[in-house]
Amino acid sequence: MKVLALNSSPRGGGHSKTELMLNHLVDGMRDAGADVETIALRNKKIKDCRGCYTCWTRTPGQCVIKDDMTVDLLPKLLQSDLAVYATPLYFHSMNGIMRRFLERTLPTMHPFEEQNEYKTYHPMRYRLPKSVWLSVCGFPEESEFNILSTLLHYIYDREGLELVAEIFRPRAEFLVSRIATDTAEDILAATREAGHELIKSGHISGGTMARIKQPMLERSIFATITNLAWNTCITEGVTMPQFQERKMVARPDSIETFMLIMPLGFNTQAADNNRVLVQFHFSGEVSGSCYFTVKGDGVDAVFGTSVDPDLTIESPFEVWMDIMTGKTEGPQMLMEGKYKVDGDLALMIKLFEREKEPTAA
Repeated sequence: MKVLALNSSPRGGGHSKTELMLNHLVDGMRDAGADVETIALRNKKIKDCRGCYTCWTRTPGQCVIKDDMTVDLLPKLLQSDLAVYATPLYFHSMNGIMRRFLERTLPTMHPFEEQNEYKTYHPMRYRLPKSVWLSVCGFPEESEFNILSTLLHYIYDREGLELVAEIFRPRAEFLVSRIATDTAEDILAATREAGHELIKSGHISGGTMARIKQPMLERSIFATITNLAWNTCITEGVTMPQFQERKMVARPDSIETFMLIMPLGFNTQAADNNRVLVQFHFSGEVSGSCYFTVKGDGVDAVFGTSVDPDLTIESPFEVWMDIMTGKTEGPQMLMEGKYKVDGDLALMIKLFEREKEPTAA
């Protein structure tokens, strides 16, 4: 099967969640034996449709605009058995690049009118491939895709067009964060499986689609973390792609938000299959206590004071936030007496050891 995968995200370099999802879908298709070509539309010159209708009259089926759409993309689309349209959600629908691509498929239609039970439409001049649409967004509700889905079903409600699957993933930004990593990995694995199923059976099973759409965490938790991240970007004068590329940490502004973010900073493997209790006592404008139970399979956060902690850290809140977000070095601040530690320092170093970057092959 010949598949053309069209990616309309303007972002590349590992910043695009549209591209991330599409790559996993395409990998599954290739595993199933499909011949897949992926094209990033951001690298193509696609001019606006002029509305001249020359493709319906003087040059039937041929657009007079000579750009990448005419000489490259449309011929490849017509030669494909399946097309995958991948777009980030912009203002509740496809983005401008993808819209422009669709508008330039006008030569594939006749100018004449036909009708079905619901509407009037132009009949197809050429056979177009079956279609799969993939989209991602930042908000948590699947209903964010309702407008796009309604538009797609309206477009495809005619003879000669077939929409075989819609793959929509809310909260896509967290697919590359350190939050709910197991869930994120399962979502991407399911997306790969969806690609395999589309080639082998022509549809995506209900179980696979449920895995793709599964919730990651409570909406309120995600909203809190997202808002902290944006505040950090504004304070530090960086964009969100820069925040992600530099692996920056959202700066907590209270003990409550600290308890949400801090578990991401623990190296849980340092617990060695044991339970390690880490107590924090904060002073300054933000004061109070909380503690964390670190286990090999995760971290639990609790307000208050533990009876018998393995490590106790006493620090001004702002000092520890500077350490946590990488603005200052923890060992240097300890040497200067900016905070105190009671317990095994070697264990503390292991618990807070940063994840090593993969080395290039």
